[in-house]
Amino acid sequence: MMISELSEDQRVGQRLMIGFNGTELNDGLRYSIDSLKVGGIILFSRNIVSPQQIADLCGNAQAYAAHCGQPPLFIGIDQEGGTVARLKPPFTQFAGNPAIKTAEDAIAFARTTARELSGIGVNMNMAPVLDVTPEHGPSVMQARAFGSDPHWVARMGTAGITHLQANGVMAVGKHFPGIGRTVLDSHDDLPDLDTDAQFLAQRDLIPFQAAVQAGVCGIMLSHIRYTAVDPHWPASLSETITAEWLRNRLGVDGLVLTDDLDMGAIAKHYGILDIVPPCLQAGVDILLICHEGPAIGTAYGEIARCIRYSETMACKCAESVQRILAMKARWLSANSRTT
Repeated sequence: MMISELSEDQRVGQRLMIGFNGTELNDGLRYSIDSLKVGGIILFSRNIVSPQQIADLCGNAQAYAAHCGQPPLFIGIDQEGGTVARLKPPFTQFAGNPAIKTAEDAIAFARTTARELSGIGVNMNMAPVLDVTPEHGPSVMQARAFGSDPHWVARMGTAGITHLQANGVMAVGKHFPGIGRTVLDSHDDLPDLDTDAQFLAQRDLIPFQAAVQAGVCGIMLSHIRYTAVDPHWPASLSETITAEWLRNRLGVDGLVLTDDLDMGAIAKHYGILDIVPPCLQAGVDILLICHEGPAIGTAYGEIARCIRYSETMACKCAESVQRILAMKARWLSANSRTT
């Protein structure tokens, strides 16, 4: 589908990836697809009962999107292994990134995970974690990161990316530009990290640079405020970090996503009407809102308002929708819509 074939409402909705309640295609999910015209959905434990149930849910959601004249949906999940794995047995269980000791381990995880996700209709994995932990000292990512050597993290991360994507599942590296040295969990509140650009480039950015060179489909922004880089906005809302660093410096031409905008780092400090304009101005492609509720409709309305009254925002929106449609054309084949 070309951008010229989309209505303004559809262009707005493509910018949203949303969570929902329930384990089947229910009225709430239908509303998100047919009225808000969302571009993607993300699955959590609350949506999961069994492999067949997930396959039915994903297939029915794709079929309903097609029935509504929508582009196919991104269907995402967090399946990192270890402490963050939404799919439980009978899906294969992995110990997580700290337990990965060789490239073969990373490849085995990626191949198996891609096969199992593809089998149930999930086309995007919010993985791998590319954060680098400190050699000594605490980290909020200790149980989820590959380790403290940025070159090792880059090697393991790119092995995972390459083999997830070679087996049909889009990878999303996270959490740019790196949260390994934070100790406050952004699920709860907004962490500040007073690290200058030079140090970030010499350490934290190395795995992300490798991921971009490996052709990763997406990069997820963190909810950390890097005060020496942008003292005002956290990375997920920062034009400096998205436009200058990701797009210009790293040369990212894939998707840029926020982390969940319902997390405490954002929700405790900003209203949804505060969030949308800086996201759009920064050039973020997809706003991720993981809980069903009024914030999704409010975000939709604010995106529509921004692009209606700002030529700059409208141009940036068109660029993002072009990237989204290009990624869907490449990765979401017609058989992804079958039930």
